[in-house]
Amino acid sequence: MKRELQKQLFDNYTDLFKEKDLPPDQSNMCFGFECDSGWYDLINTLCQLIKHYNKQQTNKPDYKPVVVQQVKEKFGGLRFYYYGGDDIVAGMVSFAEAMSQQICETCGNKGKTNWKRSWVKTLCEEHDVEY
Repeated sequence: MKRELQKQLFDNYTDLFKEKDLPPDQSNMCFGFECDSGWYDLINTLCQLIKHYNKQQTNKPDYKPVVVQQVKEKFGGLRFYYYGGDDIVAGMVSFAEAMSQQICETCGNKGKTNWKRSWVKTLCEEHDVEY
């Protein structure tokens, strides 16, 4: 992901990404967002939803706020690893991960997952040809 987009996510969601400066043996967020910039809007929306939900749950003693440990692409889809949260957060993450397989990882347009290569990617027609 482009550095300026990554910085926006880190700056806008400091509570979610508070482990970004930890060493790799403690959190993989030190590597940043391990995907292309086309998923920025998807990741940003997911983070907005989680941030808002975390805030709503502040007074609930059993609720642990979400902390993100890694965000990456794997097998053409978004992987969003975290701890904390509850079933509602798990549903948000599952939905975003499923949506990523319909969004071009390069540009954010409608895409499809191509399994015919050595590296599986979700791309629009234009970027599929370039790749």
